[in-house]
Amino acid sequence: MDLFDSAVSDVRGLPENAGAPLAVRMRPRSLDEVAGQAHLLGPGSPLRRLVEPADAASRRAAPSSVVLWGPPGTGKTTLAYLIATTSGRRFVELSGVTSGVKDVRAVVDEARRRLATGGAETVLFVDEVHRFSTTQQDALLPSVENRWVTLVAATTENPSFSVNSPLLSRSLLLTLRPLTTDDVRALVRRAVADERGLDGAVQLDEEAEEHLLRLAGGDARKALTVLEAAAGSALEGERDADEPAVVDLATIERAIDVAAVRYDRAGDQHYDVISAFIKSMRGSDVDAALHYLARMVVAGEDPRFIARRIVIAAAEEVGMADPSALQTAVAAAQAVALIGMPEARIILAEAVVHVATAPKSNRSYRAVDAAIADVRAGKVGPVPAHLRDAHYAGAEALGHGAGYRYAHDEAHAVARQQYAPDELVGARYYEPSDRGQEREIAARLTRIREILGG
Repeated sequence: MDLFDSAVSDVRGLPENAGAPLAVRMRPRSLDEVAGQAHLLGPGSPLRRLVEPADAASRRAAPSSVVLWGPPGTGKTTLAYLIATTSGRRFVELSGVTSGVKDVRAVVDEARRRLATGGAETVLFVDEVHRFSTTQQDALLPSVENRWVTLVAATTENPSFSVNSPLLSRSLLLTLRPLTTDDVRALVRRAVADERGLDGAVQLDEEAEEHLLRLAGGDARKALTVLEAAAGSALEGERDADEPAVVDLATIERAIDVAAVRYDRAGDQHYDVISAFIKSMRGSDVDAALHYLARMVVAGEDPRFIARRIVIAAAEEVGMADPSALQTAVAAAQAVALIGMPEARIILAEAVVHVATAPKSNRSYRAVDAAIADVRAGKVGPVPAHLRDAHYAGAEALGHGAGYRYAHDEAHAVARQQYAPDELVGARYYEPSDRGQEREIAARLTRIREILGG
């Protein structure tokens, strides 16, 4: 039974543990204390039925397996605890990193024994279930199908790729959204004031609070961990015994061993840093670009915002000089949305390096803007008759398609005929540079225009 000594909590009558980490002590006691996730907690929602079953019939109707998917610090472990605590069930936690099939079977066997002797039902929480092998995940299936345990599995990776199809098909998938800054702010302030937390022993000043929230990046556990370390440092210092210890910016910095980054996500610094970031990529200074990327990452900037700016830079600054830069940037944006922080920083860095070191050309960007300017100036004109749609009744009688030459039947697959409206014959929008791949495009385009122009 050694397995259960550290993994099991009979939470029905467990006293508050003053020696536990602050994040554990501040774990919500009811769904009403859960920060964020309003989309999962509405009246009659599956999660609320699972946590707060009204009767035995309601409990039987609740799902027997739940997969919680979301970024770190969004409340996956908290919800698992609530499922156990509010219904008087026994809670067992296993880690996908350190546990094996033997551990899973030991928990299930003990759960079955308890059910057979009238004991409490068991909630089995598997953290980082995506790290379980196929065999380990398969070992969970019988207990889910027979309701020997209520399985709550947590993952930070897309379950469609990381959880076996048989297990996923038997589970209710709930997606947890990243906590907003205001969500984390409310949790931090509650921890400062609540008797379970710091009980008013410290005072968190405004600048320190803002820096803490930036660095937490929507991770409630990280915010409370840093707060606890900073509070401990402040309480050890010299102060008036009758006054709360002040946690200022310097105290927060010492607690996390990271200098404060002067960066306001809603103010001038936000725009200054992102402007310098883009201009550094445009100027091919990869080291400066990585510096500004690091400033945004450390300050808790939304990685999806950063990824979008890299995609724009790949199209606007690199363009056809290296078309693969846009492919890298788009792939990075998709990967960032899939993976999330902290690993997303590596993906962003790879895209930044590609865009910053690629040959540069804004000729495609200038070309489309020039074409748009002509259209807005009224230079549109009718489409030449031989290019018009000829696939509907009566089109032939109108002369649509008459004389059209199919490009693939011509030498070099370039057919000499008029494509632009009469008003724009001879207009030149795209003029390739002599950099990167555009050097080759320029030579080919010269020959194409010679053929088209006769």
